[in-house]
Amino acid sequence: MSKLRILYAATEINPFLQTTKVAEFLQTLPQGMQERGMEIRIFVPRFGLINERKNRLHEVVRLSGINIAVGDDEKPLVIKVASIPNAKLQVYFIDNEDYFHRKSVFVDKNNKFHQDNDERAIFFCKGVLETVKKLGWAPDIVHCNDWMTGLIPMYLKTTYKKDPIFKDSKSMFTVYNNSFAHKFSEDLLEKVKMLDIDDSMLTHLESADTNAFIKCGMEYADAVIKTNEDFSDNINALFNDFMKKKSISTVCADDTLLDNYYNLYNQLSK
Repeated sequence: MSKLRILYAATEINPFLQTTKVAEFLQTLPQGMQERGMEIRIFVPRFGLINERKNRLHEVVRLSGINIAVGDDEKPLVIKVASIPNAKLQVYFIDNEDYFHRKSVFVDKNNKFHQDNDERAIFFCKGVLETVKKLGWAPDIVHCNDWMTGLIPMYLKTTYKKDPIFKDSKSMFTVYNNSFAHKFSEDLLEKVKMLDIDDSMLTHLESADTNAFIKCGMEYADAVIKTNEDFSDNINALFNDFMKKKSISTVCADDTLLDNYYNLYNQLSK
């Protein structure tokens, strides 16, 4: 039996960056799955707070150089890589000078939400999928974590569904208690569009906020997971609406975490 291949996409990972619980989760889960015999790839944005020299990031020239379209603009994609100490796991960093070379994650030093966070999310989601294509590594499961990865399940069901690398891939979306009140610009839907995506598929994005990305991830993923956090009222409202259509599993960040995800991956891959 071949190894199950899991692709992780997330906003952050220890020890390179931690601003939320996502970083701890992404350090624990891939390592646990690798120890259980699964083959792992991890992708995160190369936010400017990540110290490249300290963490020994280096560019992978053969994977860099693709241009990623975001609306009418095209931005060059740079791929960097580093290893997690003592884990034998490589992390791929999605980078672009315009989007990720500022010394902050989603808000600036005055706690103002970056106006282009929607574009940064779109660039990241497309960049992950294009890089995996270039790697020639076909994942069985694409596990998306947090709002910034919410477009990947939709892209897998549309633009990339016939691609040999992704034709058999299933997607999983884990929701965390991370969202912002900011409203994106009205052209969000136009910027998100790709081949085989029409307006009817983008209704979940009409609220043009980070919850819109969460709704999109929940709608198109093959499995939806929530952490055992105390969620804000607006995210709880999303869960209540969504559970009328399909089930949501809760996975606790405790001693059962690895067993639960191991079982979920195996069920989803059948």
